[in-house]
Amino acid sequence: MKASAFVYPWDVVGDPDAARRIADLGVQQVTLASAYHSTRALTPRHPRHRIVTARHAAVLYPPDPERWADRPLRPYRQSWVEGADPYGEAARALADAGLEVHSWVVLAHNSRLGDEHPHTSVRNAYGDRYPWAPCVARPEVRSYVVDLAAEAAVRPGTRGTELESCGWYGLAHLHAHDKIGGVPLRGAAQYLMSLCFCDSCHAGYASLGADPKELRRAVLRALQGVWTGEVTQGGGDRVAEWAEVEKLLGTDHAATFAAWRDRVAAELQRDAVAAVREAAGAPFQVLLHADPAPHRLGANVGVDPAGILRHADGVVLPCTGSDAARADVLTPFVPHRTERTTLAANFTIVAGMGGSPATLEADATHAAGLGADEIRLYHAGLASDADLAAVRTALERLP
Repeated sequence: MKASAFVYPWDVVGDPDAARRIADLGVQQVTLASAYHSTRALTPRHPRHRIVTARHAAVLYPPDPERWADRPLRPYRQSWVEGADPYGEAARALADAGLEVHSWVVLAHNSRLGDEHPHTSVRNAYGDRYPWAPCVARPEVRSYVVDLAAEAAVRPGTRGTELESCGWYGLAHLHAHDKIGGVPLRGAAQYLMSLCFCDSCHAGYASLGADPKELRRAVLRALQGVWTGEVTQGGGDRVAEWAEVEKLLGTDHAATFAAWRDRVAAELQRDAVAAVREAAGAPFQVLLHADPAPHRLGANVGVDPAGILRHADGVVLPCTGSDAARADVLTPFVPHRTERTTLAANFTIVAGMGGSPATLEADATHAAGLGADEIRLYHAGLASDADLAAVRTALERLP
């Protein structure tokens, strides 16, 4: 199985041994961040630093000034990695080590954008704004996301891309000193708290013949039981989650939200993939980080498996966890695959972040049996030496 490791440019820039160390894991590819959200990252082996603080979402290459001239929404430049083009510098070092480089592009997740342009954010049924979550139904946001996808994906020396958060984002986001865990919000409640009621979404609901005010009241009624504890939140798979949404909202209201949000997400994904292909002008693999439940949202956006595989070359799917969880995300895509389709199983290999590098061989073998033909390893720069040793052993044993 082809394996690719996620990497940040700051893992490589300034560390002459990084590229060879990653290649020695036994991976054939790296997925290198070119546009990324704010984060604080550990660099346990870098000779010059241990912590990198990316203060806001930014691109890790010099953006094209002509593309973004006179546009209020534009990508932010970074200042925490040395050099004018840390992505390009890292990509060259990794390619020199024999690795195929693909870009990793985070799209609809940008807190600074929401702070500076408040009207672009998702606004929940209570009127609360989520600055980290741009509403992809808004024309100006959609234009920004599509153009960012094209620019950040197609970088010199890059042979493909993986688009993250190419769709709806919502409540779930680790914010600074997060304090929202007092009432646990599982799948259905997360969805209800992530439904958007900005003016663009109001117009969208109305275009489907629905009353946006009544939809908002329905969401507030459904959530009231969550706050009081009268609603027992279930867990389970994607089918059970959506059944709970329909129970809480009513099937008609649930169908209206799904119709609007699914249409917006599908159009964005189609346009982003097309823009990347046009920018590449040559064979260039385009994958999306995805989930087969259209109502899910976040980094792994909900998609229609048949629809997305008509546009993209494949998907990267979250496969850390139980065998049942892997089957839940992988099997819906298998009937719709073609000869060009890639189904990449993504495994967290950082034990301190909930990963299980010790079981990678068994987990990857199980994923392959379900239809996965590649694996992704999150994250070569964050993992400890012990984690990387376990990964190296597992990859040696995998066919």
